[in-house]
Amino acid sequence: MTKLILRNDRGISVLFLIIAMLLMVTITYVLSYLIPTKHKSVRFPIYSQQAFYIAQSGVEFAIRYASDRGWRGSTDGGTYDLNRLNATSRSFGNGAFTINYNNATGDILTSTGQITGLSENRAVRVSNFSSFLRLIFAPNPPYAAPCRTVPTPPPSPPNINRRARFYIKNVRGTDVTLTMFSASWSGGAGQLQRIYMDQGAGWDQKYDGNYATGTPPPIVNFNLGGGSQTIALNQVIPVLVFWSFNLSGDTNLIITFYTATGDGYTFNLDAAGNGLPTC
Repeated sequence: MTKLILRNDRGISVLFLIIAMLLMVTITYVLSYLIPTKHKSVRFPIYSQQAFYIAQSGVEFAIRYASDRGWRGSTDGGTYDLNRLNATSRSFGNGAFTINYNNATGDILTSTGQITGLSENRAVRVSNFSSFLRLIFAPNPPYAAPCRTVPTPPPSPPNINRRARFYIKNVRGTDVTLTMFSASWSGGAGQLQRIYMDQGAGWDQKYDGNYATGTPPPIVNFNLGGGSQTIALNQVIPVLVFWSFNLSGDTNLIITFYTATGDGYTFNLDAAGNGLPTC
């Protein structure tokens, strides 16, 4: 008796084809889910790194702000005022940084970088931030704010309205030796004629001449008093400047002192533009 074995190869092939198609559909679905997710996961560290560098740029901005100026209150209070950095924001690249500083809550500056249109951000914090200051208006009191004054000596002072006195302090961490200056004021009339500095032994004249304002103002060497003035760490010295015109109204008196290597320390004697008071 002969036994017949029935086989249907076409049915098995169809079954394998269906299984293969299901596997392909499953793999395609998984890949279609994973690839965008992977793109997003790769994008996050890129944005995070960019936000970090933007935050670092904010710190560099704040350091330049602190080191290049003798900052003080906008009402001529005579004290340097790093709190003006608080809530300062600048666009940078494809994002922006925001700076926060308030010395009432500690000498810590925080710069936060953020990419435009995204919520993710990175923050960089700097402790003891005021150490980046260099030469500043001496804190007031006990030192007077920039003002028009008639101190003696030096002898033969001009009219009180033509001379200004202010105090500067070295908080840089090392001694600073000044050898040059530049100056500017609104209006452009008249000249800066004399500069005196006092380290406690009496007024020592550093400049005598006829310096005219310019844009940009030229840098001029001290031509008296040994051609330099050294200010020790934490030392406060008074400075006396004579002009040939009356210091009245919004004169925007700005003086920058320089070291021999070109480091500049800028002082705006009338930042509020309300004229120098008498002292």
